[in-house]
Amino acid sequence: SLNKHLFNLKFAAKELQRNSKKCDKEEKAEKTKVKKAIQKGNMEVARIHAENAIRQKNQSVNYLRMSARISALMDKFEHQFETLDVQTAQMEDTMSSTTTLTTPQNQVESLMHEMADEAGLDLNLELPQGQTGSVGTSVASAEQVFNAFE
Repeated sequence: SLNKHLFNLKFAAKELQRNSKKCDKEEKAEKTKVKKAIQKGNMEVARIHAENAIRQKNQSVNYLRMSARISALMDKFEHQFETLDVQTAQMEDTMSSTTTLTTPQNQVESLMHEMADEAGLDLNLELPQGQTGSVGTSVASAEQVFNAFE
């Protein structure tokens, strides 16, 4: 649904740009009417068209300003979401490596003894029960067991 909101913001920015261009066209049309009214000597009508031209010019600038603000906001959102994705990935990596590092050594040893018994081998580990080892120790111990199977 976040993508939907971003799409709606992009759509709104484009719509504001289109409205700005439309106001520019209206401003030009009003300026043409000002010239024609002056040529006819009708100053009151020329004044009204001049006011309309200025109003259209201001409206065009306002539309562009709003479009720019929406675009800047979207850029800021997209940057924050990219940053959040990176932070989430880092956190997931850290959590997965932390859970790997805290594997209870007694469970590792128990599994290794079970596997050695199934293979008919005698396994002599010198680590005390209940100690929590690191991945390096676990990997080294596991490699000894797997080497014993070869």
